[in-house]
Amino acid sequence: MLKTEANYAKPPRTIKPLLTDTIGEEKSSSREVPLGTPDDLVPRWFSANPDFFYQARKFMLCFAGLQASYLTWGYMQELIMTTQFTPTERVPTGKFPSAAFCVFSNRFLAVIVAIIAVRIKHGAVFANNKAPLLAFTPCALSNTMSSWSQYASLKYVSFPVQTVFKSSKIIPVMMMGKFLKGTTYPNGQYIEALLITTGVAIFSVASKSSDRDTNTEFIGLVFLLVYICCDSFTSQWQDKVYVQYGRPNVDPYQMMLGVNISAICITTAGLIVTGDFPIVWEFLSANPVVLHYNIITAITSASGQLCIFYTIKEFGPIVFTIIMTTRQMISICISSVVFGHTISLKAFTGAALVFSVLFYQIRRKYYARLRRNTGG
Repeated sequence: MLKTEANYAKPPRTIKPLLTDTIGEEKSSSREVPLGTPDDLVPRWFSANPDFFYQARKFMLCFAGLQASYLTWGYMQELIMTTQFTPTERVPTGKFPSAAFCVFSNRFLAVIVAIIAVRIKHGAVFANNKAPLLAFTPCALSNTMSSWSQYASLKYVSFPVQTVFKSSKIIPVMMMGKFLKGTTYPNGQYIEALLITTGVAIFSVASKSSDRDTNTEFIGLVFLLVYICCDSFTSQWQDKVYVQYGRPNVDPYQMMLGVNISAICITTAGLIVTGDFPIVWEFLSANPVVLHYNIITAITSASGQLCIFYTIKEFGPIVFTIIMTTRQMISICISSVVFGHTISLKAFTGAALVFSVLFYQIRRKYYARLRRNTGG
């Protein structure tokens, strides 16, 4: 039976017999190779939903960008701070001498990227900024301190301990939100925070090596406490800037520019005061590979920030949280394999408790957002 365009243009009552005949023909010749047009070889739902596959491609790019950026960043971070390089006169241990310089290199490239992004989007770097640079200084200071503490802690605790410990930021975030903005939280979130803290405590205690000094471990945990407190303040202060000056008036790229300009001023002053510049210069001259590591870390840090902004804009914070939680788990696995960290059954139980609660939070927030959107 010959099917023409006129057949398909007829009213619906005439289409049914044609479809019935077609199905019958397909059944009778199921062993034959179809020789139709390319569209015949593609499932109907594929060609009928191009937007779905366009969004799927964007999601895969976001996922790949975030994973590649932050997995590389975490690996290079641990490599820089834990590897014993060629000793120098001022650094006889051979360990990289300045966590502040790592923060400086990251902020230096981030400023360049932010300037380019703001110029492309707004046509000018500072002309359209509604929030003054001083508004970003408090969170720039806390961001600098959190990054410095994160690097410094790797001298005293393993990367898996640091990664799981960072997941316990929920309690400081809630405290900062209540202190800075008067935010109230339901009792269920306090229970979740307690479970996460318990899991972190189990993982941290179970991961201690028997041959490691207890005082050294304590110093590492102090650095991690400074990190999560400062990092919690950073996010809450950034949100306060958005509210105070209006979200339409401050976009993420302007936030990135303002924070990193203040941060690079702070880190530069710190390197001058502490006298780290000549020490780092001497160390990099003897170990040029470390400079390459710092450049890679800075590039992946900047690309990761751009991927964060794009992912949240396109898919929202829930999808972003899922991707980053997955990244934390993969980071632990990579660090354990590459750097030889052993994870005992007790430590694994603590980590499983933390990530189980995190994924439960993601699920709860997803359904809450779904109910708001549907009016249920």
